[in-house]
Amino acid sequence: MIVFTFPGQGSQRPGMGAVWVDHPSWEIVQVASDLSGRDVAHLLLEADKDELRQTRNAQLVTFVSSLIALDALERVGLEPGGVAGHSLGEYTALVASGALALEDGINLVVERGEAMQAAAEESSGTMAAILGLGDDDAMAACMRAEADVWVANFNAPGQIVVAGTPQGIECVTRVAKEMGAKKVLSIPVGGAFHSPLMSSAKDRLRKALGTVQFEDPEIPVVANVDAKVHPLGGEWSSLLSAQLCSPVRWHQTLETFEALGARAYIEVGTGGVLVGLARRIVGDSKALVVAKPDDIEFLLGVLSDGKPLQAYVASHGGEHTHIAERVIVSPIAGIFDPSPSLGANSPSARHLPNQGAGKSIGDAKVREATVQSAPGVGFFPVHIGDSIGEVSEVPVLSQFQGNLMGFLVMPGERVAVGQPLAWLTVDED
Repeated sequence: MIVFTFPGQGSQRPGMGAVWVDHPSWEIVQVASDLSGRDVAHLLLEADKDELRQTRNAQLVTFVSSLIALDALERVGLEPGGVAGHSLGEYTALVASGALALEDGINLVVERGEAMQAAAEESSGTMAAILGLGDDDAMAACMRAEADVWVANFNAPGQIVVAGTPQGIECVTRVAKEMGAKKVLSIPVGGAFHSPLMSSAKDRLRKALGTVQFEDPEIPVVANVDAKVHPLGGEWSSLLSAQLCSPVRWHQTLETFEALGARAYIEVGTGGVLVGLARRIVGDSKALVVAKPDDIEFLLGVLSDGKPLQAYVASHGGEHTHIAERVIVSPIAGIFDPSPSLGANSPSARHLPNQGAGKSIGDAKVREATVQSAPGVGFFPVHIGDSIGEVSEVPVLSQFQGNLMGFLVMPGERVAVGQPLAWLTVDED
């Protein structure tokens, strides 16, 4: 099971969109600009550090950056078995799961950013990271501070973020160090997020949430508020409302996914913070980041080489003790046509059925499933050098011997260089 995680505010940086300008998924930017009424391209390419630090800008640009990377992953057929987002990233996770429409997600993120900006301007607040104290001790430090300060993020064991007034942060810093904290680091943000100081933003956000229809997620989504899976769309409005003034239970979220069988975590979007936290919580070999096109190529290389990091391709699931999975990728960009021997005239591949559903969020529409598998026996034998089809008349030859389990694109679909076209299993015994 691969889990996509999505970063929150604080991951933004000047020029963060430059690596995506020439990628087809950059079209997300125009969609976001049209829906939000904001110049998102300017924020991604030209805004300086001070402009991006503003909450209304930081949230929108981080959300869109993750959507670009998510769309790019979907274009090559990579989909998660579960999703979660840190604070703002929870909205991206809900879009990725199908629970929240792209248009509604953008509108909610814009309203959330404006509401939190206004709340921060009304009540002076800030945040700090306490290193070296456990969850219970960090909560006790906030209570002993006897000031306006609260736990905001349970990021990882021994790494807790607190939020409050400047006086509250000063008090909890002193108490935490007395209790044995190794360090207390100030976080340069414009408000006391995930604390009661955001209550005015919560009232405004609740009204916006009331206008949105949430669907049942297509894959598990673990909520920030309680680190539990919530499979019903009707639950998410209240969860997002509560999230604004409640702590983010991040390390508990990853522990929930571990119990569900997660084998890898991909941070989707500019950042790297969540990868660092995942490596502390679940181990170094289980986390990667996709923040630029090259990261996707690396991930595909990991997948095709059969290295330990395993990912679901499209809607395939299950484990094989002695079976390795491989993907066959396109050598060039062009139109894919499957080999006639694997087409409608083949007894083993006749009437290949749909097995799942994939999304293409670039045009904010849902497209048909892209995974097909042979009926009956469920595979088609392939040898090294066999052709599985052509891309613009260039043969696509298998580098592996095994069982072709399905195509990842539709016949006649335009594909990119390196895009997975089919997947197969290889007996390692």
